[in-house]
Amino acid sequence: MSLDALLSSIGERLPIPDFLTRAVIQSFVGRTNRKLAAEGADTAAFAAAMTEQPIAVHTDAANRQHYEVPAELFVQTLGARLKYSSCLFPRPDMTLDEGEVAALAETCVHAKLEDGQEVLELGCGWGSLTLWMAEQYPASRITAVSNSASQRAYIEARAAERGLANVRIITADANVFEPDFAPDRIVSVEMFEHMSNWRALFTRLRGWLKADGLLFAHFFAHRHSPYRFDEGDESDWIAQHFFTGGIMPSETLASHFPDLFTVDEQWWWPGSHYARTARLWLENYDRNIDRITPVLKSTYGKDWRLWLRRWRLFFLATEGLFGHEGGDAWGVVHVRLKPVPIDA
Repeated sequence: MSLDALLSSIGERLPIPDFLTRAVIQSFVGRTNRKLAAEGADTAAFAAAMTEQPIAVHTDAANRQHYEVPAELFVQTLGARLKYSSCLFPRPDMTLDEGEVAALAETCVHAKLEDGQEVLELGCGWGSLTLWMAEQYPASRITAVSNSASQRAYIEARAAERGLANVRIITADANVFEPDFAPDRIVSVEMFEHMSNWRALFTRLRGWLKADGLLFAHFFAHRHSPYRFDEGDESDWIAQHFFTGGIMPSETLASHFPDLFTVDEQWWWPGSHYARTARLWLENYDRNIDRITPVLKSTYGKDWRLWLRRWRLFFLATEGLFGHEGGDAWGVVHVRLKPVPIDA
């Protein structure tokens, strides 16, 4: 077992001070970044190797780790709109709620959303973007897909409370889902990182879109080097407990399928935005721990104390990863893609 795995194991079971945990995380992240630089970036080879994988793997593990956990944990931890992905902070004094709204608004601009469109959202989380789009574009029909029945129930309840009749939620596995309409826009926020074969995924999405439709994706990424989270590696704590089957794309990965989609426009959010998001999540988590503890007890039983510390470590690790090098090494990609005509 590596030193990092040993310290993570101790950190799961003992109340190690955050300053020490952050130091270990920075050591591990720095070593990972140097290792990626030494190996050299080969996004083209990574994109080609994706064809050997199914569209998504370990979808049951993703559900257990994030999406079938009771909504109340996230209600007490996230911002008011339950955006379980990077927020955007154009000003350093912005609150988490303001960061959620800024990110949602910029997402809609980058996706070129307009009222009256048919919009398909893939991987809708707890409905932050789904409900925002339904509110901002009342003449649009928003169809959102999640692998989680509990997320569907939560979003449907919030839509009913707000009188939103233009929302439809579908529970489905990304490997087999097929829409019953041709969307003007397909949008996805932090779902592509769970997809193992982007070529197969892009092939399906191109076939779904209207001829003049657009695909928009928000995903976290490394600047240069894509890699897979290795659940077989004892030192890969994130893969073991929070991101089984996931990938870390590179900034340019989406551009490596030019026969299917071409890049219309692309943006980079420095990782400092995600680091601040995670830090504010941790502050909420600690502030509301009395409300969170019963949720952890009901979810994890006798292991609830272990998971109390694991969630804290997850937020600390997210802050440390995306804050590395001032947010330049890891960050968030926004990309708008145009489908290549099928008969081209």
